[in-house]
Amino acid sequence: MADEEEPQVEEAPVEEEEVEMSVLDALKEVLKKALMHDGLRRGLHECAKALDRRTARLCCLAKDCENEEYKKLIRALCAEGEVHVVSVESGKDLGAWCGLSKLDDDGSVKKAVRTSCAVITDFGEETRALSVLLDYLQKQADAAEL
Repeated sequence: MADEEEPQVEEAPVEEEEVEMSVLDALKEVLKKALMHDGLRRGLHECAKALDRRTARLCCLAKDCENEEYKKLIRALCAEGEVHVVSVESGKDLGAWCGLSKLDDDGSVKKAVRTSCAVITDFGEETRALSVLLDYLQKQADAAEL
């Protein structure tokens, strides 16, 4: 039995389709990776602490937040710590992307809790989504300087 040779199987290189990833899709994936690596803070109290400690790398703020003082505080802390702010249309969507939701058996969101702010302190692993998001933020920063 030791003299038998195992058949060698040649693996064909797997070709990934280079599909353009939108910034929102990239943000969703980066938020999920950060959640898995314990690098996501949700809600005003946790986000304000992370921004104040200068551990924040990226901040997501919902546009539909009705409290102007809330948005003003988060934007001021982000400006002080030079943290990029990404605006998201809905707080319910942001809550679902941050894991504040209940899922059906098929994986669709059944009930989502709204959050107006989420901060990433640790991106986790380097992914294509992270590079797409960071490229977008760099373009925004370059456009703001002009």
